[in-house]
Amino acid sequence: EDAAGRYISPFHDIPIYADAGKNVFNMVVEVPRWTNAKMEIATKDPLNPIKQDVKKGKLRYVANVFPHKGYIWNYGAIPQTWEDPGHKDENTGCCGDNDPIDVCEIGSKVCSRGEVIKVKVLGTLALIDEGETDWKIIAINVEDPEADNYNDINDVRRMKPGYLEATVDWFRRYKVPDGKPENQFAFNGEFKDKDFALSVIKSTHEHWKALIAKKTDGGEINCTNLTVSESPFCCSQECAKATVDAAPPCRAANPIPPEVDKWFYYQKN
Repeated sequence: EDAAGRYISPFHDIPIYADAGKNVFNMVVEVPRWTNAKMEIATKDPLNPIKQDVKKGKLRYVANVFPHKGYIWNYGAIPQTWEDPGHKDENTGCCGDNDPIDVCEIGSKVCSRGEVIKVKVLGTLALIDEGETDWKIIAINVEDPEADNYNDINDVRRMKPGYLEATVDWFRRYKVPDGKPENQFAFNGEFKDKDFALSVIKSTHEHWKALIAKKTDGGEINCTNLTVSESPFCCSQECAKATVDAAPPCRAANPIPPEVDKWFYYQKN
């Protein structure tokens, strides 16, 4: 819901910009730092709620690969962006991963799931995840006490030594405990700067605009929204309420399995 209690889609109805003039973006927090549950905006569900990913009938948790514990940033997405699976990225040579663009927020506060924060973009990493382009935007909460000291990716390298290297290591190895190979990166795993990251975000925003206007076939993506008036998928609050009312009632959460706290050790390739 928004501040007025109206139902919205966190994918389509939260504006991409918190302050366009200053290139400050909204970020939807899906996974708070240090947690393991693989939560994400459910792009194929009506109103796109944040849900835990399910693989082979089981709720998905990201493994702890030593020395990491859970996610090492607040992880989430920039709304009103879409990595189009039908568009081959000119920089990576791979098509998009069919999701909003991902953000790793590096501030000191551990955010809450579903929180919407304002972030300053610092750079980006180009992950190639099972053959798909999966950009990871590096950003910092504008309300962080040190936010003024961070204006580009080199500031992260200077102020938080080892953090960018740990980020590459995390993304390279996080699927290995599931029996998958190490992930690959474009640009040899080098981070691109703020201006490059901004151009990537703006490109994915253009792809989202084509999606929401039905100029691009989104396949199973659910584009129901309440605020994009020119979109053929725009619906009323009454329609949204009926969607929410039809959802199964919320029950007590299952306990987190003890194996989620296991640490995996293996030799780096």
